[in-house]
Amino acid sequence: MPRSVARLGLLLSSLLVIMLAHPVAATGTPEAADETVRAGASGELLHEGQGRYPRLVRLEHQPIGNGRILATVNSRDGEGDYSPIYESRDEGESFRKVGEVRDPEGPNGQCCATLYELPQQVGELRAGTLLWAASMGQRAGDNRRIGIKVWQSTNRGRTWSFLSEVDRSGNHDGKWEPEFNVDANGVLWVHYADETDAPQYSQILVRKASTDGVSWGERRDTMRVAPDPLRPGMPIVRKLPDGRYYMSYEICNLPDHACGSYFKISADGANWGSPQEHGTRVQTPNGRYFQHAQTISLAPGGRNGTRILHIGQIYTESDGKPAPGNGQMILANDNFGSGEWYEVQAPVHVPKPRNDTCPNFSSTLLPVDNGENILQISADFDSDGVCKAYFDKGPA
Repeated sequence: MPRSVARLGLLLSSLLVIMLAHPVAATGTPEAADETVRAGASGELLHEGQGRYPRLVRLEHQPIGNGRILATVNSRDGEGDYSPIYESRDEGESFRKVGEVRDPEGPNGQCCATLYELPQQVGELRAGTLLWAASMGQRAGDNRRIGIKVWQSTNRGRTWSFLSEVDRSGNHDGKWEPEFNVDANGVLWVHYADETDAPQYSQILVRKASTDGVSWGERRDTMRVAPDPLRPGMPIVRKLPDGRYYMSYEICNLPDHACGSYFKISADGANWGSPQEHGTRVQTPNGRYFQHAQTISLAPGGRNGTRILHIGQIYTESDGKPAPGNGQMILANDNFGSGEWYEVQAPVHVPKPRNDTCPNFSSTLLPVDNGENILQISADFDSDGVCKAYFDKGPA
């Protein structure tokens, strides 16, 4: 079947499900998955097995192979949790598996893995080294201790070796959602969400620095906001073309903005201002915003030459009720976060996003075709109830 025909069929099926579905209001607290809902995202299947928390990166600092796109998801098989690595050489039209990361703690659970290409040498790690990091051990029982572990690849994701452990919780609580950046002075940072200061703080945002990717410095607060129910999390950092650094994150359990998106800008990628400041809220002029699991990407466009693309799980009105286009929308900004955010159609349509760790949870975006299109990978439950990752691209 031609790809265009298949896409049309998937789109029509998705639209039919949307028309028949009853909207569900999002909340700021976790809820169990509704296993009776079988929506099915549009797009093409990336990985046959489970595929949660997708990530994309374009190779730009390799001896050979620059321009290729790598994708990964959090998956699981009979040996435990792991991350398959996929490669595209045709701007996201197709992907093939080229490697995988399997940490020894995989049988005890893995969460929220990320993928990053070093833009310059850090210690003995050359530019182009791929870093993978994840939270390991969340299913290790009552005495679990969650560790954030880093693996490296020097051959474009084909093989991987353990590099270091960033942090390990001293109690049952978790350390989640690691993300990397290299600052203006060439220091490598890892940002993550930390629950281990509960009950005083339900969750905080923290960061650690390294000059070699092996040894990590003391934990520093990026966001520590009271009272206890507030949960900042899911940090994403991108370097802007003017040399500044943009951090996107969510804050859950605010009374008027359930798990909404915010951002801060740093001059050097190392210092992020007062940990007590919420930052700037991301919303359209009429108050629409994303609840849960936001991510960002930088794309060509706009008056400054760079467009910030922002996606989240549930697209809502200002009162938190699902907005038109929920599961089909991206927000964009043409002025480094200042001024108006506006709607852009998402390539992958997820018929019924809801407060769950699968449908449209932490989707990933990447500009392709010289900025003319956007590549997206999003998760959704298939007809058998397995959470899988789907990809497609569409006009930017």
